[in-house]
Amino acid sequence: QVQLVESGGGLVQAGGSLRLSCAASGSILSINTMGWYRQAPGKQREWVIDITSGGSTRAADAVKGRFTISRDNAKNTVSLQMNSLKPEDTANYYCNANIVPLGFRRTVEYWGQGTQVTVSS
Repeated sequence: QVQLVESGGGLVQAGGSLRLSCAASGSILSINTMGWYRQAPGKQREWVIDITSGGSTRAADAVKGRFTISRDNAKNTVSLQMNSLKPEDTANYYCNANIVPLGFRRTVEYWGQGTQVTVSS
């Protein structure tokens, strides 16, 4: 069984920084893209940023220049460094990964349980 477990998050003032981490565990053959989504109250979940196994990154316009994603392929982890946080960044942040579990021949999409980020003005 494959799991994504997030850590980090919390309450920070506008302009501050936070770091989120996510670790994939279980029977994993390989991990393709890993990334983060977020969902604010009353809104749909939205894509934030992701990184391929080769290290190529993409970010939503709303976070470009402020959020940075990185991963450790040896440890199956992905991290999100969030700087210059704004109140509109307040949301529940979800780790996402496309993983090929052992015994599978295709990728399966997995989600973390979510971690709350609150930015006060």
